[in-house]
Amino acid sequence: MHNDRTITEARLKRVLDERIRPAVYPESVPLAVTVWHAPGEPVPVAEGIAAGGVPIETGAAWGPPWGTSWFTVAGSVPQEWAGRTVEALLDLGFDENMPGFQCEGLVYRPDGSPVKGLNPRNQWVRIAERAAGGEEVLLHVEASSNPVILGYHPFVPTELGDRETADAQPRYRLARMDLAVFDRTVWELVQDLEVLEGLMCELSPDAPRRWEVLRAVERALDAIDLQDVGGTAARARERLAAVLSAPAHASAHRISAVGHAHIDSAWLWPLRETVRKVARTTANMTALLEDEPGFVYAMSQAQQFAWIKEHRPEVYARVKKAVADGRFVPVGGMWVESDTNMPGSEALARQFVHGKRFFLEEFGIETEEVWLPDSFGYSAALPQLVRLAGAKWFLTQKISWSRTNKFPHHTFWWEGLDGTRVFTHFPPIDTYNAQLSGRELAHAVRNFQEKGGATRSLAPTGWGDGGGGTTREMLARAKRLADLEGSARVVFEKPSAFFEKAHAEYAQAPVWAGELYLELHRATLTSQARTKQGNRRSEHLLHEAELWAATAAVRAGFPYPYEALDRIWKTVLLHQFHDILPGTSIAWVHREAAQTYAAVAAELEKIVAGALEALAGNGTDGGGTVVFNAAPHGRGEVPAFGAAAAAGTVPPVASVAPVPRDGGGFVLDNGLLRAEVDGRGLVVSVYDPAAGREAIAAGAAANLLQLHPDFPNMWDAWDVDHFYRNTVTDLPDAETVEAADDGAVRVVRVFGSSRVEQRISLPAGQRRLDIATEVDWHETEKFLKAAFPLDVHADRVAAETQFGHLYRPTHTNTSWDAAKFEACAHRFVHLEEPGWGVAVVNDSTYGYDVTRSARPDGTGTTTTVRLSLLRAPRFPDPRTDQGTHRFRYALVPSASVGDAVREGYRINLPERRVPGSAGVAPLVRAGGEAVVVSAVKLADDGSGDVVVRLYESLGGRARTRLETGFPLASASVCDLLERPLAAAATDGDAVPLSLRPFQILTLRLERRG
Repeated sequence: MHNDRTITEARLKRVLDERIRPAVYPESVPLAVTVWHAPGEPVPVAEGIAAGGVPIETGAAWGPPWGTSWFTVAGSVPQEWAGRTVEALLDLGFDENMPGFQCEGLVYRPDGSPVKGLNPRNQWVRIAERAAGGEEVLLHVEASSNPVILGYHPFVPTELGDRETADAQPRYRLARMDLAVFDRTVWELVQDLEVLEGLMCELSPDAPRRWEVLRAVERALDAIDLQDVGGTAARARERLAAVLSAPAHASAHRISAVGHAHIDSAWLWPLRETVRKVARTTANMTALLEDEPGFVYAMSQAQQFAWIKEHRPEVYARVKKAVADGRFVPVGGMWVESDTNMPGSEALARQFVHGKRFFLEEFGIETEEVWLPDSFGYSAALPQLVRLAGAKWFLTQKISWSRTNKFPHHTFWWEGLDGTRVFTHFPPIDTYNAQLSGRELAHAVRNFQEKGGATRSLAPTGWGDGGGGTTREMLARAKRLADLEGSARVVFEKPSAFFEKAHAEYAQAPVWAGELYLELHRATLTSQARTKQGNRRSEHLLHEAELWAATAAVRAGFPYPYEALDRIWKTVLLHQFHDILPGTSIAWVHREAAQTYAAVAAELEKIVAGALEALAGNGTDGGGTVVFNAAPHGRGEVPAFGAAAAAGTVPPVASVAPVPRDGGGFVLDNGLLRAEVDGRGLVVSVYDPAAGREAIAAGAAANLLQLHPDFPNMWDAWDVDHFYRNTVTDLPDAETVEAADDGAVRVVRVFGSSRVEQRISLPAGQRRLDIATEVDWHETEKFLKAAFPLDVHADRVAAETQFGHLYRPTHTNTSWDAAKFEACAHRFVHLEEPGWGVAVVNDSTYGYDVTRSARPDGTGTTTTVRLSLLRAPRFPDPRTDQGTHRFRYALVPSASVGDAVREGYRINLPERRVPGSAGVAPLVRAGGEAVVVSAVKLADDGSGDVVVRLYESLGGRARTRLETGFPLASASVCDLLERPLAAAATDGDAVPLSLRPFQILTLRLERRG
């Protein structure tokens, strides 16, 4: 037989494109259209429907960036269409290749009830299955003219990312607005041919099955009359029936399709637009659930459910019904799909608390799977938190984006810091926007790493990022692929069903220990510094507000602000979404985030002030001062979580006065450390007399600011590529190096268009060199780092993460080591030789890097720790980080990991001094250095119980007694949601505890009397 394969395949493509697909709608009539352009922000549905409008023709321009237009379409079904299926085709000017990234619409009936969403891959609205001739059609479309930010030429700087800077030019032209006859037989033929085409193209040309499909397709094409596709479509389908009914091989891979629409809670659109994106998508999905009995749809992010409940109650009612029916499945158990690298310990725990609680209260559902397909790496603290939240499965997809090493597993046990393991799946289909195409399914089968041990994987199916969800075409593919020779078997089912089956067949899956580091998007640890500082400050203010409000409630009857704290936590958690906190959203998002963080800080400061006033006494007898310490470690006479009163004003810890240094600069010496700042304002020596050790590498200088070019190959706000290190500009020159009145050495540097002012100080009685930095930053596509070259030989560095720390190599022995050239640390980075170490602590940065070099003279190894301070990418926000920023960091020589933990808390939780006369005993005390209390609060249920969360911080076994500053009736060990798991033994007003390395423990303490 002659090989005519390519000819037949080309024939299929042309006939599908030019004849068969257009015949799905063989007849159409135009609808009359009017439009009303809403001024300003979106209006309520009733207002939009009642607004009226003016006529608009197809082809007319509409929609300035971020505008809202209300279209009304009207018409009647022609008499000759009686009994036929009729749909409205409403094309707002879509580019079908950009679902979720451009204009969208939500269709309403005249009574304001939602029908479905419109997007580039979902432009139809069913009018009637069997239409009545003359039937009137009247629909309203709330259309948003979201501009295209990420276009065909990506990463181009644009002012469209904020309504305040965007132009007012219309972005779209109204396209087809018709009533049309829907020919289901032709539509089914399209699905048949598309599935077979996708299958055929993935089979080997040597495979008999490929040729069987090819010949069947050829016979079907021969059966079609191109001038009468509708009249001959059934005949063509008959000729495909045999190849479509051939069953899959017994060993065929099994794919659990899960309806999904990954909707970023903010990204290339503001938060307010996400509210509408969720409404459009869920309206579509609930309608599709009604039409397709076998369909199952999963949606994560409790915040998105809460948005629909608040803003689109009519859509939410449909969602609740579908959830009750078991086919609309809440998943994830988190408030949002958050970043997991940067949220603090308590914040990451509260993602689960508020997410799980919402699903329990709204739906009575205990979500068991954590659904995080798109976050930029996954903290090693997560497995323990997942289990403590009552979940047992974990799903991610983003690891497929790693650029250096291919992750070796798709189904595995993920082991966290403390040894807790969670059963994890990483779908081999390598997308969270699957369409169930032949290419995707074949890739999933080829890519699956667990062959021979496991037989199944999961495919999140539906248009995402900007929403849209699953389409009827995807469901049609799934039906044909349920049992088809040459293909994986596909079935729609709940994520829990997949996980149960996957675990049952592969309980002895391999283990991956430690973080899931994404070898990409490393610059998300630095971009948009204000957003990151707002997050860090909010987390610590929430810690203080809960601590002092609980203390004041127990000690002084202060009304505990349950509602305010709940609301504020949810606001902070929302802004930890994986495109907000990482700094990868448009300017509008970060502008609003700065305003939100300022409002959060003001409200929390008011709560803290009220609680402290209630605790401190009136302060009128002698003008006393009470010093409050919210950190989990004592400070001199001030206990952890308590306060000490003193007569008169208690000043902050003083810094030693600078003394002029030979050769220029100054010396700072407090007896514990001796630091030298040279005439350039660089730290050239930090000497520890007790150990006889110099912290700074010989011939080097610390606190050296360094500037790199920063123009990654892609994903500007997301990425920093390793080649940035090839070019570096040191910034040693100073305009000013002088002694300041407060005991600091003041250093001013100017470079490019920017200015830096630093204050270097050595507090009395402390083994710590403090550096306060203010940067007026006006660079573009530059990366600013602060370098500390240390005289320490260490092959690993400890970086704080949630509820502990993890070790990363300082060497590049393997490609896995080399890929971690930029990583995340919370409050400290620590490195050491046996018996002596150094910590670098900070109050608001996350990115860091560590390099190691041998000194040319053979005198040892220099290990350089660098904090990442600022970047200046131009996409998606062309003005990223421009303006003034303030950072505080400190060098702590002769530091153990315990010292690093303590100093990290100190710099983030400074003491508070308020007028008063009364000392305050802590509500709880934990003995020993290793055990750290991360939260003290009242129970969320309003019972008055005190809830304490603590963890082992050093990576070893620990015993302690948690002593209560109130009569203790009973204690119980709880999960993160404060639900008792087991009774805890008590000893008077204390709870004896034994913790394993990095164990997190939540205790619920019932007060007596």
